[in-house]
Amino acid sequence: MVSTRGRYALRVMIDIAMNQGDGFVPMKDVAQRQGLSLKYLEQILPALTRHGLVKGVQGKGGGYRLTRLPEEYRISEILHLTEKELAPVSCLAEGAPECSHRSECKTIAFWEGYYKVINDYLQSKKLSDLL
Repeated sequence: MVSTRGRYALRVMIDIAMNQGDGFVPMKDVAQRQGLSLKYLEQILPALTRHGLVKGVQGKGGGYRLTRLPEEYRISEILHLTEKELAPVSCLAEGAPECSHRSECKTIAFWEGYYKVINDYLQSKKLSDLL
């Protein structure tokens, strides 16, 4: 399941894309338009900035803007930054130890297929698709 953090990150990225024009978008404006807590957005933005998805400027005329065109962002990229894990079961999580029951597991192929469908879908969608 995608957390509130992931859902809000997508909403922030969409809002910035729609409102940046040639300038920076103040987070208080995004919070107001999206009906989100500014304090919560202030917890999400550092990760997006640190990984180069947005650029932030403080002070008068400051705010955030995208570092690339909306069609250059994959939804998978945004969600993988904000979510600890998107795997449907713990044994498929990144860095998980090999399950001792894997060889006789009747459901592993199902979960692997499900995970592949989700990852392929998220990889196929771009931020521009949501605008």
